[in-house]
Amino acid sequence: MTIQVIVLNGGSSSGKTGIARCLQAILPRPWLSLSVDDFVDALPPSLVDSGSGSGSGSGIAFGQQGEVIVGEGFRELEAAWMAGIAAMVRAGARVIVDDVFLGGAASQERTRAQLEGLEVLWVGVRCDAAIVAGRELTRGDRAAGMAASQAEIVHKGVVYDVEVDTGHAESLDCARTIAAYVKDSRASPRERPEGRVIRRCRG
Repeated sequence: MTIQVIVLNGGSSSGKTGIARCLQAILPRPWLSLSVDDFVDALPPSLVDSGSGSGSGSGIAFGQQGEVIVGEGFRELEAAWMAGIAAMVRAGARVIVDDVFLGGAASQERTRAQLEGLEVLWVGVRCDAAIVAGRELTRGDRAAGMAASQAEIVHKGVVYDVEVDTGHAESLDCARTIAAYVKDSRASPRERPEGRVIRRCRG
């Protein structure tokens, strides 16, 4: 079967965006790239609380220590967002989803349910907490502590087809590792690359 969706799961500043861009450049067919940041940016201000207390409490809130809290309103719109992505894929688009599974395995199961019937490649994007903390400081657009707090929790209980580690090489190397699974998705299971390989790459 041909891979239709690539789900990149990793914490903040783990290098998912760079990998997604490289995948778009090297994969032979056009792929759309959509991230959880795109979704959050599309939310109305009433559902986003950046620490000022301006949110409604049912959306998403960002704490002073980097914690992220989501409410019922966020979950409802998130489900609609993922259903929209699935509809685009069923209409013929290929999509790279850049996500942060705050709930670990539970988040993956919600996403899996929305993508039911589609061929999905699940990719874990890992990076050491100390490295992502440094990237976070350089970026300056994230609450301090967010990257380190998410570095491991987003992977808890999540099952992947392939994992990459962006702490040691380039995003392009990670993308090439992932692309090999997309290229080989039509091969028989015996001919495909072995699953859960960790390629250590720099984001």
